[in-house]
Amino acid sequence: MTKRLQAAVFDWAGTLVDHGSRAPMGVFLRSFAEFGVEISIEEARGFMGMAKKDHIRSVLELPRVAGEWQRLRGAAPTEADVESVYDIFVPMNVAVVTDHADVIPGAPETFAALRARGLKIGSTTGYTREIMAPLLPIAKAAGVAPQSLVCAGDLSQGRPSPMMMYQTFLELEVWPASTAVKVDDTPVGIEEGLSAGSWTVGVALSGNACGLSVEELAALSAADLASQRARACSQLTAAGAHFVIDSVADLLPVIDRIDGALARGERP
Repeated sequence: MTKRLQAAVFDWAGTLVDHGSRAPMGVFLRSFAEFGVEISIEEARGFMGMAKKDHIRSVLELPRVAGEWQRLRGAAPTEADVESVYDIFVPMNVAVVTDHADVIPGAPETFAALRARGLKIGSTTGYTREIMAPLLPIAKAAGVAPQSLVCAGDLSQGRPSPMMMYQTFLELEVWPASTAVKVDDTPVGIEEGLSAGSWTVGVALSGNACGLSVEELAALSAADLASQRARACSQLTAAGAHFVIDSVADLLPVIDRIDGALARGERP
C-alpha cells in the first residue's frame, strides 16, 4: 500500500476562486429579501459550504429567522418554503457567479506544482452543476482545472457527509482515503474531509471566515489582519482541521509535511 499522498481535493468558492466567498453570501441575503425577510451576513455565512438547499433550510431553522418568517408570512417556514427560496437562489447565483470568478492568487501555481509531483486533483462544492457551468471555463483558462468535480445534488447527501469525497476517490481512482487531503475554507468542508478519513487543510484568509476581497485584505492593518487570521484559524481548528494556512498559495509546505507523516506510517 502506498505511503505517499496521491490526491488533493479542493473546495471552490473561497478556496480556489472568489476571494472571501462573496458570491453566495450576497445571493443568500437577496433571496431571503425576496420574501421580505432580512438576514444578516453572519446568518448567511454560518452554514457556508453546505449544499445550498441544506444551507437555506439551516438558515430558516435559526430561531430568529424562523420567528421573523412566521411574523411576516403568517406561518412557520416549511419544506415548501425551503424549495421556494432555493428556486430563487439558484438563478441568482448563476447570474453573479462569473462576477466573482477570479482565481485565488497562487492557485494556478499550486495546481501546476501538485501535478508536477504526480498528485491527482479533485474538487467538491456546495454549488450545483448549474451554478458551476459558467464558472468552469473561466477557471480553466486561468489554470485551475481539477480532474474531478462533484457538485451538490450529484449524490443523495452532501457535506458534512463523506459522499462527495467518496465519489471523488472513485473518479480519481485513489485509495485509501488517508492518501488524500481535503482543502476547504469552511468548517463543514473540513468535516467532509474528516468523515471521509482524509487529511484536512483549512484555508483561513481567502475564505468565508474572513469574507474579504484581495484588496480589502491587503488594506488591513497588521493588528486587524492578525485578528482576522486568529478568528478564522479558530473556526477551522475547532472543526478539526489538521493544518490551517492563509490561502491555497501556502499549501505546498503542508503537502510535504503530510507526505512525511504518511512515510512514517501516520494516518489522519
